[in-house]
Amino acid sequence: MADSKRDYKDTVFLPKTGFPMKAGLPQKEPGIEARWREIGLYEKLREARAGREKFILHDGPPYANGDMHIGHALNHILKDMVCRTQNLLGKDAPYVPGWDCHGLPIEWKVEEQYRKKKKNKDEVPAREFRAECRAYAHKWVDTQREQLKRLGIMGDWDNPYLTMDFQAEATIVAELCKFAEAGNLYRGSKPVMWSPVEKTALAEAEVEYEDLTDSPQIDVAFEVAEAAAGSVIQNLLDGGATIHAVIWTTTPWTIPVNQAIAYGADISYHVFDAPDWTHENPHYFLVAEELIHPFLERITGERAVGHVNPDGLLFKALQCALDEPWVIKGSDLAGTKVRHPMRHLGGFYATPRPMLEGDFVTTDSGTGLVHMAPDHGEDDFELCREHGIEPQFAVMDDGRYRDDWLWLGGADERRRSVINKPFNAPDGPICNDLREAGALLSASADYEHSYPHSWRSKAKVIYRCTPQWFVPMDKDLPEGGTLRSRAMSEIERVEFIPAKGQNRIGSMVEGRPDWVLSRQRAWGVPITLFVRKDGSYLKDAAVNHRIVEAVRADGVDAWEKARKAEFLGADYDPDEFEMVTDILDVWFDSGCTHAFVLESGRWPDLQWPANLYLEGSDQHRGWFQSSLLQSCATRGRAPYDQVLTHGFTMDAKGKKQSKSLGNTTDPVKMMEQTGADIIRLWALSVDFTEDHRIGDEIIKGVGDQYRRLRNTFRYLLGALDGFIGDMSDSGEIPELELYVLSLLSELDGKLRNAAEEYDFNTYTRLLVDFCNEDLSAFFFDIRKDTLYCDGPESTARNAYRTVLDLLFHALVRYAAPVLVFTAEEVWQTRYPEDGEQDGSVHLLEWPSVPAVPSDRAKWEKLRSLRERVTEAIEPLRRDKVIRSSNEAIVTVPADAVPEGVSDALLAELFITGTVTRGQADEVRVSKSTDSKCGRCWRLLPDVPEDGALCGRCASVVGEETVSG
Repeated sequence: MADSKRDYKDTVFLPKTGFPMKAGLPQKEPGIEARWREIGLYEKLREARAGREKFILHDGPPYANGDMHIGHALNHILKDMVCRTQNLLGKDAPYVPGWDCHGLPIEWKVEEQYRKKKKNKDEVPAREFRAECRAYAHKWVDTQREQLKRLGIMGDWDNPYLTMDFQAEATIVAELCKFAEAGNLYRGSKPVMWSPVEKTALAEAEVEYEDLTDSPQIDVAFEVAEAAAGSVIQNLLDGGATIHAVIWTTTPWTIPVNQAIAYGADISYHVFDAPDWTHENPHYFLVAEELIHPFLERITGERAVGHVNPDGLLFKALQCALDEPWVIKGSDLAGTKVRHPMRHLGGFYATPRPMLEGDFVTTDSGTGLVHMAPDHGEDDFELCREHGIEPQFAVMDDGRYRDDWLWLGGADERRRSVINKPFNAPDGPICNDLREAGALLSASADYEHSYPHSWRSKAKVIYRCTPQWFVPMDKDLPEGGTLRSRAMSEIERVEFIPAKGQNRIGSMVEGRPDWVLSRQRAWGVPITLFVRKDGSYLKDAAVNHRIVEAVRADGVDAWEKARKAEFLGADYDPDEFEMVTDILDVWFDSGCTHAFVLESGRWPDLQWPANLYLEGSDQHRGWFQSSLLQSCATRGRAPYDQVLTHGFTMDAKGKKQSKSLGNTTDPVKMMEQTGADIIRLWALSVDFTEDHRIGDEIIKGVGDQYRRLRNTFRYLLGALDGFIGDMSDSGEIPELELYVLSLLSELDGKLRNAAEEYDFNTYTRLLVDFCNEDLSAFFFDIRKDTLYCDGPESTARNAYRTVLDLLFHALVRYAAPVLVFTAEEVWQTRYPEDGEQDGSVHLLEWPSVPAVPSDRAKWEKLRSLRERVTEAIEPLRRDKVIRSSNEAIVTVPADAVPEGVSDALLAELFITGTVTRGQADEVRVSKSTDSKCGRCWRLLPDVPEDGALCGRCASVVGEETVSG
C-alpha cells in the first residue's frame, strides 16, 4: 500500500523554463534591438527573400521637426506590420524610411530660434539660413530615427531617403522640368491661402480650421448710382429716390478693395422704405426678400422672439418693408452700378461698381448681395475676371495695405495687418470710417463660423491675390484628357482602404482649383525657370539638364544669379531672362518621392509603382493627392495601387490631443515605462481606420492582454522543455488534439486573410482570443493533468506535447509582427543556438499548419456543455462547499452529450471527479465522497484513502496501490 503521507511533488512533471513572467520590456528591448543592428537583421531578411514576389510599401515622409508623437508611432507601427506580415507570407517586402526636410515646418522652427535671439531672418544671407535649416532637419532626422528603431520598426535605417539630399533635390528639379517642358506650368494671379505671419502662400493641407464665435459681421450700404433704362430702380432714381444696395460680410478688411457687387439671377429682391433708426429721413434698401427679417433685426438691434413688439423699430421697419415693396427679380439688376462708400477719397474709389450676376449667390445668410473683392476671394476673382476687372494687389505679404493705397495705406497711423482683431473689429478703423461715411448699417462681433488658420503659426490666414506659379487642372494634355480627368480615372482604379477614402479624395480632386506650386520662402527646392520679359518661360531641355546636374552636385544653393549665364549657355542672352526666386510647394517635393526613391536605383530592392501608400486620413488632401497629381502628369497613372488610411489618436475621452490641453500621450516616455511592445499591441488592437483612443486605463487593459499572451508562451516553453519529438512520435492523436489542430488551421486561414487585407485589429484580436479562450481557458486547462501527471512514455502526453510544439511554431510566427521584441525573446529562449548563429524569429516564414479531420460540431457541443458545468460548479466553490472542480460529482443531461463520448472523457474535459448522466435538463453538482490522489489531486473511486495514489499515478511512480 502506498505511503499516504508521502510528498509526490518531485514526481510531477511541472513545466520548466527560464522565460520570466515579468517582462521587463523597457530594460530588455534596447538590448534586443542592438543585437538586430549588430547581426544586420534587415539585410539578412533581404537576402532571405531575394527573388521572391515584391511587395512595396512606399513610406510617406514625416516632417523632421520634433520628437516622435503618438500619431507617428501608430503610423510607423502599421507600416511595420504591413511589411513584416508580407515578409512572413514569403514576399520580398523592403522598407525604406524617409523624411520631408524642406519648407515651412523646418524654416518656421529656425525662425523661432532667431526670434528668441532677437535676430532678423531677412538680414541673414540665404545660404547661411538654408544651412541652418539643413542642420536643424538633420538633427531631428537622427532623433526620430533612433526613436523609431526603439519602437521596433525594421527598415533600411542606415540609408533612409531625405528630400534635402542633393540627389533628391536634383530629381525634384528634373520632375519640375517635365512639367515645364510639357507646358503644364503657368504664372498667373489668383487668390490663394496666404499667411501674413509666415509671409507665404499655403497649400490646403497646411491649413486647419478653427471654430470662431466672435468674428465680425457688418451690413454696408452702397448707394445705387444708375440702373438699366426703364427698370424699376432707374424709375425710382429718376423720381428722386435714394436707394442703397446692402451687402453683408464677415471680412470688413476686404471693403477697401471692393470692385463689384454680385446678385443671384433667380432671387427675388425688394426695394423698400424703412424708417431710419437715427430718426431722420427714410432710406430705400435693396435686399433679398427671404433675408429682410434677419437684416432688419441686425440693423435695429432688436430680435423677434415669439412675436414682434409693435412699438419697436423692428416692427415698424417690417411693416414698411413688407406692405408695399417694389419686387425685383435678380436678373433685372443687370446694368446697375453702385458707388463705393469711400468715394469721397477719389481715385480708385471714385469709379462706380457694377452689379454682376453670380451663380454662387444664395439666400442662406446675409442680404442676398455679395460684395466682390477679386484680390481676396476665388468666386470674386473668377466673376470679376469674366467682366475684365483685375485685382489691385493692395495687401502686402505681411497683411498690411500698400504704402500708396488711398485708404489705410502709407502714413495712416491706424495701419495694421488686415486680419488682426483691432483692425478688423466693429470698432476698428475700417468700420469707424464706414460709420463716419454713413454707410455702416450694423456691426457686431458675434458671428460663429469655421475659419482657416496656419497649422504651424496658428495664425489666421487670408485669401490674397499674388502672382504665383500654377499647374493647370483642366488643360488638355497631348496624350488626351486633362490632369483632373486623368487623376479622377486613377482614383476609380486604385483600391482605397477603407473604401470611403475613394469618395473623400475624389471629391477633393474633382473640385480643387489649379495647383499652386510657388512659395515665397528660402528653404526649399527652387522653381528653376527662366522667364522672358513677356512673361513666357524658357523650355529648353539642354538648359534644364545643366540646372539638374548643378543641383545634383551642389544642392539647392546651385540656383543663384551668379550662375545665370552658365545655365543659359551660349544660345541665350542672360539680360533677356529673369530667374524665378520662389521655391516649390513642399507637397510637390513629397509628391516626387516615388520618383527618387522607387525609380532611382539607389535602393535596388524597390520598384515602381508602389503596392501601397499608408498614411493618416488627412493625407487625402496632402501626400496622397500631390503624389497622384505629380505622377499622373508625368507618368499617366498613380504611383500606387492601394491606399490605406488611419484615423487620429484621441485621448481617453475622445478629445483631440493637444499640448495646450495637457492630454497628449508621449510614446517615447511610454517606451521607457511600459516598453515598445505594449504600444505596438495597442496600435494593432484598435480600429485604426477610424479615430481611436489612448489613455492610462486603455494602456492598462492592453498590458493585461500582453500578460496573457506572454503567459501563453511561457506555458508553451515550460511544457516543451526537453521536447524533441514530432508528429510521427506521438502515436494516435486524441480527438481533443485533433479538434485544437482544426481550430489552429481555421485561425491560420483567418490570420492570413487579415494580414492580406491589412485588417490588423482583427488579426490581433483573433490571436489574443485563440490564446486566451481556446488554449489557456480550454486546451491547456484540460490537458494540464496529462502534462503534469502522465508518465514520460505516455502516448497521450506525447501527443499533447507534439501539438504544443505545432502551436508554438505557429503562434510565435503569428505574434512576431505584433510583439517584435517578445517574439524574439520567446524564440531565443527555446532555440539559444539559433541566436548564437545570428538567427532570428523575424527571418522565419508563415507556418505550415496541417489540415486535420475533426468533428467540429461534436466538440462545439462539448465546449458548450463544459461552460454549463463550470457555471453550475461556481456557486459551490463560492460557498466553499468544494475547493476545486476535482471535488465535484456532476450529472449532465444525457441528451446534451454527443454520441460516443464516455463519462471518463467528460470528467477529463470538465476537470471533475466523476460524471454521470441524467434525464433532467439542468446540470446537477454535488461533493464527491471519493478519496483524493496524493499526486494528481483527483478524487477517484480507485484511490483507497486520501493521500494514496490512483492507478495512473501509482504506475508512473512505480508504487502499488490497493483498489478500494
